[in-house]
Formats: sequence, structure tokens, C-alpha cells
Amino acid sequence: MLHNITPQDLEELITKVIKDQLQEFVKNVPTDNPDELLTREEACDLLKISTTSLWNWTKKGKIIAYGIGNRVLYKKSELMESLVRIN
Repeated sequence: MLHNITPQDLEELITKVIKDQLQEFVKNVPTDNPDELLTREEACDLLKISTTSLWNWTKKGKIIAYGIGNRVLYKKSELMESLVRIN
């Protein structure tokens, strides 16, 4: 299969495959930054709750929300701290 390929073409092919794999790897690396700000949707995904529950918990003071302009953000560390151990 490699009989009809030039060394330069082989090098370009290998470089392209490696770049694609590195980009895919970087996309899948989790970011564990506790000070990270999350949107409403990201907060709901993290806690596995609906946006209605998030709004109710924010309104009741169980979760602290931050705003800038018309955006509502949540600190990841505070969301994790708001979890209560049951047992």
C-alpha cells in the first residue's frame, strides 16, 4: 500500500492524523477548575437537574447565583459545596 506514496506525502499524512488526534484529546480533557463559572445550562448538567429546580433553589438561597449584564452564572465550587451528605 505504501508503494505509490512519496515520503513527503507520508509525512503530511502522519502529521495530519497526529494533529487530529491531539485536537480530539484536548477536547475531551476535563477541566477541574473549582473557580470556573458555569452558565445555567452547565450548572443543570453538573447537578443533573432541570432549569426549574435550579431557579427554585437559587430563589430559596440554596445556591448562589452571580450576574453580569443579563447573564446568570454559578461558581462550580459553590455548587459542589451546596451538596449535602444524606447518610
